[in-house]
Amino acid sequence: MARPKPWEVDDELWAVIEPLLPRIERRTRHPGGERHPDRPVFQGILFVPHTGITWEHLPQELGFGSGMTCWRRLAEWAEAGVRPRLHKALLAELRGANALDFSRAAVHGSRIRAFEGGAKTGRSPVDRGGTGSKHRLITDATGTPLAAALTGGNRNDATQLIPLLQAVPPVRGKRGRPRRRPDVILADRGHDKYRRLVRALDAKPLIARRGTEHGSGLGTRRWVVERAFAHLHWFRRLRIRGEVRDDIHEAFPTLGCAPICWRRLVSLHAQQRPAASRQRSRTAGS
Repeated sequence: MARPKPWEVDDELWAVIEPLLPRIERRTRHPGGERHPDRPVFQGILFVPHTGITWEHLPQELGFGSGMTCWRRLAEWAEAGVRPRLHKALLAELRGANALDFSRAAVHGSRIRAFEGGAKTGRSPVDRGGTGSKHRLITDATGTPLAAALTGGNRNDATQLIPLLQAVPPVRGKRGRPRRRPDVILADRGHDKYRRLVRALDAKPLIARRGTEHGSGLGTRRWVVERAFAHLHWFRRLRIRGEVRDDIHEAFPTLGCAPICWRRLVSLHAQQRPAASRQRSRTAGS
C-alpha cells in the first residue's frame, strides 16, 4: 500500500476537519461561480507549503482550485480560528488514545529568513543581522507538538517561554478536567532566570544552570522537540518565510502540526489492530 502524500486528507481526518470549518452562505442576488469544495482546497493549502511553490504556481490540473482561492480560503479560516481548533481536536484524539505524555514538555526555537519583511520579523543577532522570524515549539515527552508560535527573529528564546507555555490549549479526550500544564518543562540554560514564573504556572522547571559545564543530560530528553522541528520543516515554506502577512505564515506551523499529530494517531491505531487480532485469536482458541 502506497504511503499517503503529506497533503492528502483521508476520510477519517476530514471527518475531524469538516465540522470546524465555517459555513459560508452564498448570496442569491449575485451567486457568481460555484464555491470550490473545501476538501480539495484544504489539500491545496497543505500542498503549497510542503512543495515550497508560490500560490500563483499551484497547478490547476491537481483539482485543488487556484492558488488565490486557496490563499483566500486560508485567510478566511485563519480569521475564523480554524487552525487552533483543529490542533486542539487532534490533541484530544491523541489523549483519548493514551498517546500524549504530559509528564514533561520540551521547548525550542528555530530561526528562518524573512526576505519580504513584515510583522513579527526582526534583525537576527546571530545571522549577520538578516531579517528573520522564529518558530517556537513546545512538545510533550513523545515529541507531539502541543503549541506553535511565530515571533520576530530578534526576540530572545527565554522571553517567549511563558507565552509558549500559556499557548498550550486545554486538552480533553478523557473524563474529568482537561489537561493543560505539563508536569516538567525542559529548556536550555538561556531560560534559567524564568524558573519562578514556570513554577507559578504549576509546572516544574528542569533547566540547566548558568555558569555550569555543558553535559547536563537534558539533551537526552529534549531531542524530541528537535525531531518535531525536523518533521515540521518537511514543509519547505517553513524553512524560509515568503509571506508579508504574519497571520498567513503563522498558519503554516499550526497546519504542519496537524499531519504530525494525525500520523502519530494512525500509527498508534495500526499497532493496536494486530494486538487486538491476536487477542481475538487466543480467545477463539481457548
